[in-house]
Amino acid sequence: MTALDRLAPPLFIFIWATGYIAAKLAAPYADPLTFLAWRYAGVVALMLGLALVARAPWPARREMLHLAVAGIAIQAVYLGGVWVAIRQGLPAGTAALIVNLQPVLVAALAPLIGERVTPRQWAGVALGLAGVVLVIWHKLTLGAGFGPPLLLSVMALLAITGGTLYQKRFVPHFDLRTGQVVQFAAALAVTLPAAWALEPMRIEWNADVLLAMAWSVLVLTAGGISLMFYMLRHGRVTAVSSTMYLVPSVTAVMAWLLFGETLGAQAIAGMGVTLLGVYLVVARKRTETAA
Repeated sequence: MTALDRLAPPLFIFIWATGYIAAKLAAPYADPLTFLAWRYAGVVALMLGLALVARAPWPARREMLHLAVAGIAIQAVYLGGVWVAIRQGLPAGTAALIVNLQPVLVAALAPLIGERVTPRQWAGVALGLAGVVLVIWHKLTLGAGFGPPLLLSVMALLAITGGTLYQKRFVPHFDLRTGQVVQFAAALAVTLPAAWALEPMRIEWNADVLLAMAWSVLVLTAGGISLMFYMLRHGRVTAVSSTMYLVPSVTAVMAWLLFGETLGAQAIAGMGVTLLGVYLVVARKRTETAA
């Protein structure tokens, strides 16, 4: 196991958790789809520049199609669904709980791509979900959970689950620079018309929005998405998706430090349960390691 293999999961969890912080900074000043369209355009420009300088190999036409499909699901539909649902009044805790059903769905569907989920891993998946519920329980409410916002969150859940499995099945190996150019260009091609049709495309370029945009492009996408793709390439999709369970816990700690949000004993206990669940999913038995 290389140093990057060991560092990738904790780095990914930390970076992915900061996405909620960036969203909170930008939300008062930018329409969600408009912000995401600018973000995708920035990623395309950044990765295209890196690819051209490094003369990175481009995927074949068929691989480009698979990358575009996965990119639309993972980026445009997943992120767009979550951001718009929260903007329409769905509490962030409710949205987070729905989206964090992803490891359950991935574990259930993993046999479709040839992965076997052991009873111990199923126990870890269940414990992880229970821990997430404990962490965000005080933020949950069903008052705004009915109607379009709830449907958008469910759509986002299905999109990131399906996109992750699709990419692992059809195009697990690709250059991260040129591959992300294809994926985010496809996401931009879907998101920009949607923003034009559904929003006034308002965005105020103040310090908070600039910081959120820079962080989203340079760290969340160039760093976080690249790490997720790296882990998918070198690991089992069930184990990779289960690390998502740790994101609400890390986000709760960040919100406590930065915004003074409540972090009680129940949330801390939930973090411990979540850690145990993820450990059961990702830790392999000695016999498997030896093999």
